[in-house]
Amino acid sequence: MLNQPRWKLWLVVLVCLSGLLAVLPNFVARDTVETWPDWIPKPRINLGLDLQGGAQLLLEVDVDSLFRERLDALVNEARAALRAERIGYRDLGVQGGAVRLTLTDPTTRDVALTALRKLDTPVQSAALGFGGTVSELEIAADSAGQVTIRLTDAGLEARRSAALAQALEVVRRRIDELGTREASVQRQGQDRILIQVPGERNPENVKSLLGKTARLTFHMVDLDASPDEVRAGRVPGSMVVEAADPSDGMQEYVLRRRIEVSGEDLVDAQPTFQDGQPVVSFRFDASGARKFGKVTTENVGQLFAIVLDGKVISAPRIREPITQGSGIISGNFTVESANELAVLLRAGALPAPMTVIEERSVGPDLGADSIRAGAIASVVAVVLVVVFMIVYYGLFGVFACLALGINVTLLFGILSALGATLTLPGIAGIVLTIGMAVDSNVLIFERMREEVRAGRSPLAALDAGFSQAMSAIVDANVTTLIAGLVLFEFGTGPVKGFAVTLSIGVVTTMFTAITVTRLIIAIWYRRARPAAVPL
Repeated sequence: MLNQPRWKLWLVVLVCLSGLLAVLPNFVARDTVETWPDWIPKPRINLGLDLQGGAQLLLEVDVDSLFRERLDALVNEARAALRAERIGYRDLGVQGGAVRLTLTDPTTRDVALTALRKLDTPVQSAALGFGGTVSELEIAADSAGQVTIRLTDAGLEARRSAALAQALEVVRRRIDELGTREASVQRQGQDRILIQVPGERNPENVKSLLGKTARLTFHMVDLDASPDEVRAGRVPGSMVVEAADPSDGMQEYVLRRRIEVSGEDLVDAQPTFQDGQPVVSFRFDASGARKFGKVTTENVGQLFAIVLDGKVISAPRIREPITQGSGIISGNFTVESANELAVLLRAGALPAPMTVIEERSVGPDLGADSIRAGAIASVVAVVLVVVFMIVYYGLFGVFACLALGINVTLLFGILSALGATLTLPGIAGIVLTIGMAVDSNVLIFERMREEVRAGRSPLAALDAGFSQAMSAIVDANVTTLIAGLVLFEFGTGPVKGFAVTLSIGVVTTMFTAITVTRLIIAIWYRRARPAAVPL
């Protein structure tokens, strides 16, 4: 036990100093920290919504609009499928939550059904479990040639779940793009999302960003049709879209319904300047670059409309093929609006519009009370643990308390280095860690007592205390770590905060109990050479 290599001593000292250095920014003003050299850690522990206040929003995703869009798409798909088979029809459109049409010749019903069923795509069924799929569409026709296409219950649920999952991911990315740290984004019910943004003093900033779908599409401008002709239904392949900025001279555009390229193919968007004006540059992935190059090559001289959230923000003329997969979105942007649009495009498009149905601003007063209560609980826990260890184990209790101080320092140092968010459940995990930290020392010291009672020498008793208690220490801490990881994986919000501090606390506890305490006792024994172990 006394043969502790010098490198191990310096390694422990280096780890402890690193933990202390990582904690230091939390006790210094942020402006001062920014002036420090780059080699000094600068991240701090962030306080959660329950500690520092902030904004809480409950959003509702308009999944009905998603279903309407799917039905509108089915109209175009059905038209193309029937035309390919040269099947006559009339009155094609969305009626009563379904796509309906009438076959000109009822005898073509079977051929029409075969063609239309090719539009169906299998979707995952929650009832059938993993791997079970069912039809998305229910397609039926009567003897008179009346055809009805509607979404099945499984199809509706699959689209709803996919929309919520996509909305959750997009919301997280948008908030991260703004630089807001550790926001909590959770699904509630079938079509709602709960967002908590700690430290956000102006909820309107979050609402304005999250309330936009940022759906970017590129369409060819139909120069041969007028808006009145489209509204009269005489140009089925075109649509009328308003201009985002009517001051440019165009109130509305007639666009081809076909989406040539979509924002899903974007890989990057950045605010920049062109001729002294703020613009947004964008870049496609390989697939998008091919589509963009193809459409610009085939339509030189035509107008190519850029549509954002259902409005034309720009309709430049294609002067030459653009094969590099990048371009510029120009308009009457300010620096702020160009940056906001770039953020929205980088984060991706929301699958459907969202509305704020509940908004709360949590003030810092409640957080101050929580911090005060948490601090009192932590101090009481530390004092009781220290008093118990010193009274029960004497000098070795002092060693355990010294290791406990290093343990807590390392715990806060890791949380700081990770830029973690501290919440009330996180404080509970820290308090629990304080109690668990000395548990390993108790196992070691009790084993030493047993060895002393058995007549072993001080050195043999000390060495046996660490070696014989090691398996129990590892088992106890590993099982606790597994529980913490499970809580982190399957928990949400506050549960994750508790799991993080608990899991990190287990790791630092094992380090201090196995390495730091052993090293302290080895140095003490080497210097004191006691005739008996003071336990």
